[in-house]
Amino acid sequence: MTSPWFVALDVDGTVLHEDGTLDLKVIESVQRARDAGHFVTLSTGRSWKHTLPILERLGIEPEYVVCANGALVLRRDDGPDGERDGGYRREHVETFDPADVLRRIREYLPEGSFMVEDPTGFRLYTSGMDDWDLEDAREVDFDDLLHTPATRVVVISPGHELDDFLAIVEQMGLHQVSYAIGWTAWLDIAPEGVNKATALERVREWLDFPADRVLAVGDGRNDIEMLEWAGRAGRAVAMGQAPDEVKAAATEVTDDIDHDGVVAALDALPVQGSPRTG
Repeated sequence: MTSPWFVALDVDGTVLHEDGTLDLKVIESVQRARDAGHFVTLSTGRSWKHTLPILERLGIEPEYVVCANGALVLRRDDGPDGERDGGYRREHVETFDPADVLRRIREYLPEGSFMVEDPTGFRLYTSGMDDWDLEDAREVDFDDLLHTPATRVVVISPGHELDDFLAIVEQMGLHQVSYAIGWTAWLDIAPEGVNKATALERVREWLDFPADRVLAVGDGRNDIEMLEWAGRAGRAVAMGQAPDEVKAAATEVTDDIDHDGVVAALDALPVQGSPRTG
């Protein structure tokens, strides 16, 4: 019997459609991989609050889950801490002072809207974030964002086309943080040197998986480091609708989200015995 694999799946655009639907084929494929003995988890830019329902819909309870683009690692916990947070506790949290980067971005995007997420998942935001889930959040003035330790900062600029937005971000010189640009004109910022790959490497070491037994699947620019990490020795799979730079970071390209590309990636895993962890 070959060794089990460490499987890290992005959420939006990989297992979940833009409208929030989740195909039965994907659920069944994730559970087949889990039941075949592989460790299957999620690695997402979402907060923990918005990740837990996806785990529940997939029917999995992995020992570790990566959220906030790597700034937050949750661990399954049957104790009091876990009971308060969906059966998990915060195992590792990365934060940063967002004041300088927020001021710098505002110089270039004075009409932008901003959101800061703290280590508990609570969000402070300025006006204009209407398309985001703002439950457990409070609208504030821009200056009120500058004093909150952040796991994540989101900036949107609906007035810009993506190409123009990319050019503006290049001019900002954001060297003291990690950042990724979304499908439209929005920017996702994490602490310096923190991304999905750094968190997943930490989990891989905790669980003692060999580097050549890693599979990562993603579709967004915030998945580039994760795909490069997985592809160094294992499998890095980009979804078919991913931007060219994301596909370039992968070792394989599968079908797009509308054709359940993640299913083909998972179903290529070898059959094991009973699940190793979740």
